[in-house]
Amino acid sequence: FTDFIDCSKFLIAEKYTSAEHLYAEGGSAGGLLMGAIVNMAPELYNGVIAQVPFVDVITTMLDDTIPLTTGEYDEWGNPNEKKYYDYMLSSSPYDQVKAQGYPNMYVSTGLHDSQVQYFEPAKWVAKLRVLKTNNKQL
Repeated sequence: FTDFIDCSKFLIAEKYTSAEHLYAEGGSAGGLLMGAIVNMAPELYNGVIAQVPFVDVITTMLDDTIPLTTGEYDEWGNPNEKKYYDYMLSSSPYDQVKAQGYPNMYVSTGLHDSQVQYFEPAKWVAKLRVLKTNNKQL
């Protein structure tokens, strides 16, 4: 996550763009990246598009009845092991939402997406709306 943020900071520092003109977009696992960057460095982006974002990492990875979840253990780790659970929790966008300003955001979900349950982005947006401290569009 920090490499993406570092690239964004570089683009701003070198005057390729500004925070008022910088946007980011990602979907599914790339949506996880979008969720992480808006929690970690919201001031860098004027807007973010998150398409069917994988944002409730802990809940999803702990539910082995969801198709493909256990197959993801090789990539993400098994959250039933404390070290992986703690890492997932530290970067899980849903779990890391806090009271702060967030950029303008467009978030979509898919009723029949095989990777991300439709309610996952919806509950993330609901939590963001409760906690965000500015008037940016969400």
